[in-house]
Amino acid sequence: MHDGKALQNGTSHNFGDNFAKAFGIQYSDKTGKQQYVHETSWGVTTRLIGAIIMVHGDNSGLVLPPKIAPTQVIIVPIAQHKEGVLDKASELKDRISKVARVKLDASDKMPGWKFNEYEMKGVPLRVEMGPKDIENNQAVLVRRDTREKLIVSLEEIENKITEILDLMQVELLEKARNSAEEKTYSTTDLDKFIEIANTKPGFIKAMWCGDRACEDKLKEVAGVTSRCMPFAQENLSDKCICCGKEASKLVYWGKAY
Repeated sequence: MHDGKALQNGTSHNFGDNFAKAFGIQYSDKTGKQQYVHETSWGVTTRLIGAIIMVHGDNSGLVLPPKIAPTQVIIVPIAQHKEGVLDKASELKDRISKVARVKLDASDKMPGWKFNEYEMKGVPLRVEMGPKDIENNQAVLVRRDTREKLIVSLEEIENKITEILDLMQVELLEKARNSAEEKTYSTTDLDKFIEIANTKPGFIKAMWCGDRACEDKLKEVAGVTSRCMPFAQENLSDKCICCGKEASKLVYWGKAY
């Protein structure tokens, strides 16, 4: 996350038939006999939503990756009371709807109010268009993530919107990955491990022998817990960071919510 703490995402829990027995949840097996169901829990829905907010959001609100944004483009007409502005904005909405999920805000709220509202909601791209833009056959595109403004000809607006949304998706992922990499450290020395844990937010890669006592000790002396054991293993050392015994598993350690 932004502050270097770990957020636990999807995990699997085998509940067995404990809850099934408590609530009487049964099914008929192939012999017709009633059996209690076996349940699992994966915990990925609200946790992933929280992760999206915390990884990409800023002080103005949400910053949603375009592929998951319910509304990808919001059209805000400027001086919409003037003749032809809403008609042109509606026409533009119909065109954009062929390449993106788009809405037109024709409410009587001021443009500045609308800007803030859709920035807070994380809509990836804003389209501004007023009388002067219509006269010049153009519109202003504003990215939510960088606040960059682009003046685009109406003749090429569909292609430009597609291009920007694709670029935003790539750049948001790259930014998140870079942030995680910048906050990830490696060490084979326990004193250095403790120093990093106390002074640098993020993950620490270190070897572990697999003994629960060592994990408990690291939590006691450094305030960290094991966060994950990656499939792509690295061999930083043959010794456990805590006890010095033989170790073959690299673990990401960190502080969590």
